[in-house]
Amino acid sequence: MKRVAVVLAAGKGTRMRSERPKVLHPLLGKPMLGYVLEALGAVRWDGVFVVVGHRREWVEAAFAGAASFVVQDPPLGTGDAVKTALKQAGAPPETLVVLNGDAPLLRAETIRRLVEAHEAASAAATVAAARLDDPTGYGRLVRDDDGRLVGIVEEKDATPAVRAIREVNAGLYAFFGPALAEALSALRPDNAQQEYYLTDAVGHLLARGAAVEVFPLSDPTEARGVNDRRELAEAEAILRRRIIERHLLAGVTVEDPASTWIGPDVEIAADAIIRAGSRLMGRTRVGEGADVGPYADLTDTEVGAGARVRYTVAEGAAIGAGSDVGPYAHLRPGARLGRTVRVGNFVEVKNSTVGDGTKLPHLTYIGDATVGSGVNVGCGTITVNYDGVAKHRTMIEDGAFIGCNTNLIAPVRVGAGAYVAAGSTITDDVPDGALAIARARQTNKPGYAARLRAKFRDRSGRSAGEAVSHHGGEGNEG
Repeated sequence: MKRVAVVLAAGKGTRMRSERPKVLHPLLGKPMLGYVLEALGAVRWDGVFVVVGHRREWVEAAFAGAASFVVQDPPLGTGDAVKTALKQAGAPPETLVVLNGDAPLLRAETIRRLVEAHEAASAAATVAAARLDDPTGYGRLVRDDDGRLVGIVEEKDATPAVRAIREVNAGLYAFFGPALAEALSALRPDNAQQEYYLTDAVGHLLARGAAVEVFPLSDPTEARGVNDRRELAEAEAILRRRIIERHLLAGVTVEDPASTWIGPDVEIAADAIIRAGSRLMGRTRVGEGADVGPYADLTDTEVGAGARVRYTVAEGAAIGAGSDVGPYAHLRPGARLGRTVRVGNFVEVKNSTVGDGTKLPHLTYIGDATVGSGVNVGCGTITVNYDGVAKHRTMIEDGAFIGCNTNLIAPVRVGAGAYVAAGSTITDDVPDGALAIARARQTNKPGYAARLRAKFRDRSGRSAGEAVSHHGGEGNEG
């Protein structure tokens, strides 16, 4: 049996007040069309066609390879969009599913059950429906006195009596392809919009006495579309709750669901803790027993089992098992931390690997570096990786000790077990086990402080206290 899916995504989305196509607006970091295409993944398809129009090159670029694209130009309604897609699909399939591209709340399981019900009934059409407390904006399902479906009426064409109906068209259909193709050829734009309505094709099938089934959604929120930014925010809130509930039921502790954001593609192992104010997005992975947050912002980041990450921003990074990161650390793309690594406050790591058991306690920049295991990097250390033209790498071998306030001018290597004295600026390689000192020798001049103050007074005509203030404040005379 041939199955084809058609996704309607040609609308401009005027109410979004944006140049961006409506279906590309994100929810939890993923475009809404991405949710729809993923929901189709529960069924085997012989073709998935996305009907595009406004800014179609944007949509095609965003989902290249995920579907085939059909251009509807000019936009003449949903019936015309499906008719255009069928021309590209070839012979009408036995099962044709049509759904809206602005329906990010639709579940894969719902699509699978709809297809199964439709095929089991051998119906000409199956229409998904939902009962909403506020049906404003949706087409209404009209039934006769015996409860049989007699038609679908769009809101703009509805009478007050029809608008009072709470059972709405969910925008998800399954058709017997040949029957739909015949019905589409009979459509006329005799409506307020002067468009070819797909719902009129359902009416045509009903008028011919064809079997049309209604598939009620168990969760009415799945019928909700997105037409403006208010509805976008509401849909995102529903997705947030769904995702957090899924993780809670899988054994994850979410300390404060109301302040926590977890993206749809994030994976979290059992016994992990996600604390208040945290935001986990992209392909982030959190290992068993890890403690993330409060206020961790992680994107495409891997957190190993038992690791702790507090008040940290990380993107495209990997944190090894048992490591401790934060508070106020920044892991940029390419940061790779081994096991039991310590990254403390105001440390930035970028495009660098850090070996097991190494400590970067505070106020340090490690960029374009390879740092071995068991290394101690003192406060204020900087790998000077950029010479104004190109980036260069720093190598710090196992067991090295880097003293505070050290500049490592790349390209440079600090050997295994080497010791770099505090305050050094290292420009040459340091051999294994060597001590490197690269700073001016200290000179003390006994009694010279009084002469220096007198010199300042003579020069400025001001008191010594005023001179001290001029030269940086108390305790900063030089």
